[in-house]
Amino acid sequence: MRRWLALLVAATTSLVLIALLVPMALLIRAVAENGAMSRATTAAESVAVAVGTPDLELAVEQVSRPVTVFLPDGRTVGAAAPRSDAVRLAAAGRSVTAHVAGGREVLVSGQSPEGTAVIRVFVPDAELTRGVREAWTALLVLGLALVVLGIVLADRLALAVTRPVDGLARVSHRLAGGDLTARAEPGGPPEVRSVALALNHLAGRIDELLAAERESVADLSHRLRTPLTALRLDAESLRDPEEAARVQARADALERAVSAVITEARRRTAGHASCDAAAVVRERVRFWSVLAEDQGREVSISFPSGPLPVAVGAEDLTACVDALLGNVFAHTPEGAAMSVRLTPHPSGALLTVEDSGPGFDPALLERGNSGGGSTGLGLDIARRTAESSGGRLTVSSPPGGGTCVEVLLTTG
Repeated sequence: MRRWLALLVAATTSLVLIALLVPMALLIRAVAENGAMSRATTAAESVAVAVGTPDLELAVEQVSRPVTVFLPDGRTVGAAAPRSDAVRLAAAGRSVTAHVAGGREVLVSGQSPEGTAVIRVFVPDAELTRGVREAWTALLVLGLALVVLGIVLADRLALAVTRPVDGLARVSHRLAGGDLTARAEPGGPPEVRSVALALNHLAGRIDELLAAERESVADLSHRLRTPLTALRLDAESLRDPEEAARVQARADALERAVSAVITEARRRTAGHASCDAAAVVRERVRFWSVLAEDQGREVSISFPSGPLPVAVGAEDLTACVDALLGNVFAHTPEGAAMSVRLTPHPSGALLTVEDSGPGFDPALLERGNSGGGSTGLGLDIARRTAESSGGRLTVSSPPGGGTCVEVLLTTG
């Protein structure tokens, strides 16, 4: 906008200046020519008064320009000059101005006792244009200065509009990125200030709606825990062990699905967060190690010695690690070894969970697919956690068999 406004002002100013300065430049040249011709005519008339008197030669010498007097008897006084057709015309008693090589000549007739004499005053081109070039240069400099001044003023004016608009764009990008504390500073023209106030009102309204959604999520979690607990108690009271195990498995699956929904809702409403990935992963591996020991699984771990910050909340990373480790226990036989590695990465941290199970179907990456009767949300939770920080999730099958899941978590 600043560039286009500057070009518009430059074009408009240039057109106006051309319309004004070109006629003024022509007028200056005409005034210079008229002044030179007027001075030459005055000089010629002053010599014409002395025609026929003994003071003629003195009068010619007193003129500061080339003067030639053509006498009726054919003699000339003053500077040598040809007797042109204009001279013969002036001898008829008329005043004549004629163009000659290098300038103009002013011819004035004067009466003497012997007849009509012609006084010729030569005006060179340099005198006709004296001061014109300097005046034109001054006009050109003035025009350029006015154009530059117009561009500068237009740029200041455009900046007064674009700066608040750029601020609105930055605030909108921050809001789109999840920073609900971003607010625009009203400024600029009234219309832009009105947009800034409207954007601030919208941001406040979004914050209120998300706060209400967080409250609804919290209420939902409390409401669902009670019937899930009752379902578990009912499953434990069944006499048939197989039926009790089947209902218990369905209750576990339902609880995982509900937990995933609540975790995702909390993640969407909580905004940006960060945590120490090393501390969170170490704590979750310690938690799952008890079950691994019961099932006779060999667990190898590798963590950095210091903290490893990532742009993921502690609760989200906990749910991610639980989903990955839970999949290992759910989709591999008891006794299958597993390893958990957390290593620094140029973008943040790389979490690797590898097992020696039967392998992994890539279709399980699709939300809702499952290879073991579960909801299939585990890897989807891990993928969303990785993508929320700007990272990614990849699944591969090592040459020796098993499954390797890598979760890249960035620092934001």
